[in-house]
Amino acid sequence: MRDRLKGLIIFMALLGLWLLPARPVSQVASANVEPLTLDTTRPASEVTTPVGGWSFRNHVIPVLTRLGCNSGACHGALAGKGGFKLTLRGYDPEADYNVMTRQTAGRRINLMEPTRSLLLLKPTMKIGHGGGERLTIGSLEYRVLSEWIAGGGTAPVEGDPRITALEVTPRQLTLATGATAQLHVIARYSDGHREDVTRWVKYSTANAAVAGVDDDGAIKVAGPGETAISLWYQSNVAFARITNPYPNNIPGEVFDRSPRHNYIDELVIARLRELRITPSAQAGDAEFIRRAYLDAAGTLPTVAEVDRFVADKSSGKRATLVDQLLNRSEFVDYWANRHADTLLVSSRLLRENAMWSFYNWIRESVRVNKPYDRMVREIVTANGNTLENGAANYYVLHKETTELTENFSMAFLGMSITCARCHNHPLEKWTQKQYYQMANLFTRIGMKNGQRDGDVQVYSNPFGEINHPRLGKPLPPAPLDGQPLAFDSTVDRRDHLANWLTSPANPYFARSYVNRVWKNFMGRGLVEAVDDMRATNPPSNEELLTALTKDFTEHGFDTRHLIRTIMNSAAYQRTGTPNSTNADDERYYSRYVLRRLPAEVLLDAVSQVTGVPTPFPNMAPGTRALQVPDAKNNPYFLNVFGKPPRLITVESERTAEPTVAQALHAINGETLNQKLRAPGGIVDSIVRHNIADAMALRHLYLAALAREPRPDELQRLLTALRESDDRRQAIEDVAWAILTSKEFMFNH
Repeated sequence: MRDRLKGLIIFMALLGLWLLPARPVSQVASANVEPLTLDTTRPASEVTTPVGGWSFRNHVIPVLTRLGCNSGACHGALAGKGGFKLTLRGYDPEADYNVMTRQTAGRRINLMEPTRSLLLLKPTMKIGHGGGERLTIGSLEYRVLSEWIAGGGTAPVEGDPRITALEVTPRQLTLATGATAQLHVIARYSDGHREDVTRWVKYSTANAAVAGVDDDGAIKVAGPGETAISLWYQSNVAFARITNPYPNNIPGEVFDRSPRHNYIDELVIARLRELRITPSAQAGDAEFIRRAYLDAAGTLPTVAEVDRFVADKSSGKRATLVDQLLNRSEFVDYWANRHADTLLVSSRLLRENAMWSFYNWIRESVRVNKPYDRMVREIVTANGNTLENGAANYYVLHKETTELTENFSMAFLGMSITCARCHNHPLEKWTQKQYYQMANLFTRIGMKNGQRDGDVQVYSNPFGEINHPRLGKPLPPAPLDGQPLAFDSTVDRRDHLANWLTSPANPYFARSYVNRVWKNFMGRGLVEAVDDMRATNPPSNEELLTALTKDFTEHGFDTRHLIRTIMNSAAYQRTGTPNSTNADDERYYSRYVLRRLPAEVLLDAVSQVTGVPTPFPNMAPGTRALQVPDAKNNPYFLNVFGKPPRLITVESERTAEPTVAQALHAINGETLNQKLRAPGGIVDSIVRHNIADAMALRHLYLAALAREPRPDELQRLLTALRESDDRRQAIEDVAWAILTSKEFMFNH
């Protein structure tokens, strides 16, 4: 009898467990995971008040942020609203606490009668409120505020638990159009406890055409593609990726047969398969040689080089061509110019001899293929005479500490921290304290003028701090996410920064540079824009960016190795001609992305085809635009076609957008017309030597477009030349038409 009763009890217990309602994933704690101490997804009446009461820092501030009270459009504005000023998104809890509890004679919170607090009366519209109704009586947010007041309105203290990580589930979803899903967000704290903060997170989508997200983290898929859902909570950020494959019926063998030259192709094809996008075919030899010359060295191949490459039947000729390009002087010119953009080489802020010293140091670094980490380390730790050590001019360009901090972060980390100068970054995890800790690494750089213009001695100073503007005192110098130095440390602060920056373990440095190089060849960064590498702006192919960065660091930060790897991939060697599935794709590298040539490359290409060099002030005849180190006093052509003035380190300084000024200058500007009319130029030579029309056309096409004219083009042009009464004018017109065509002005 006893055994039967025991069995019945066990059976009933099991039955009872089985009948219990299933809990959401976010509420289920595994045996070795700290249980949730707060779950904002539950009804307000079911939420248990945390032990010790609600925290001002970790609960009240998130509620105010959720309600929009401390947003830039409300009390978080620079001047506040209605005499009530909060810090933007609660970046300074201590200041917010004082404003809420000490101003207005303390009437914003009423400890004796919490429900009579202005903090509750106004947002519930019991008293007039310019912001309208923001709070509902009985809601979880109302409970947090009212119970915090009733509990004595405890202040934030230094020992409050701090968030160490945000965890979002699901992190990655593949959904069809019209499907919905719910995100759950867990905050982990420094004392080990966990809270489900789904309700209080700020959500946004990178592409609403793919999927939208509401204030509670509910996702609805709108169309095909891929997007990131960004999550921001108390200066911590995370994201979830939503994929909706395109409605294309593509057989698996299409991807199986797609050429793979290295690991890049494996990872690109995997993403295209997931999204159901067919990769374009491989580019032809003529298309490839022109593209490779322009992307790697900023120059066009000659007619003889095109003929020789196209006639070569060897299987490894493309890899051979890439190796040859990496050893040409034009390669050095092109990449020195790229670095000069990032490092702001210009005589606007440097004496001309110092500008040349800086540029020559950059060019020599490129020529010898100096490892990128070593090159940047030499800049960061630069001391000595600026005419002898060109790298030291970087500090002469940036005499203001905050300007140096911000340009440095853009150049070497690919991120803007400017917002954090005044408050915690609204889109990133960087706090104002981290900003001034980073800035304090640059406060001990001394400079004194020498005997000559441009002669500046840069040295490490034993003294110097920058004060945090709110705290009124300096903070221990520390790189972003790096270890701080003690104020009395004898370690050179720039050495400490360089060690952190160039470490292979640094999650920003190599990744940012790899992304810049990738964009040069592929037309779009894996993270776009290349200087917007926020955690909430994830790569279009995370696995690929990670693999490229790992390969780059394992090969000693070798830029030529990185370039060689990219150029030899089948992804780089695809045609720019779209197919029925990838016409709109510029994110996943299913085809080569067409883009206009950079201003200097375009001007040099015009000069090369016409045979008439562009004169530059104080430069030797025959100097190419890519060999001019300065960004000051550019010819009109370079300005109108978007050469950057090098005032700040930001990608958007170099523009490739078409403008009316560009069109007018191409159609009737002096630059092209003078080159076509110049004695000794290509038009003059064709006419003077009476070159046959067919041969002249072939030369112009190969020189400008790296291909021969198609039969229909050749026939029409031969007819037009025969019927012309002025052969020189007719040849000029043909050359003008080629040099103003999209095919010439774009890389493809």
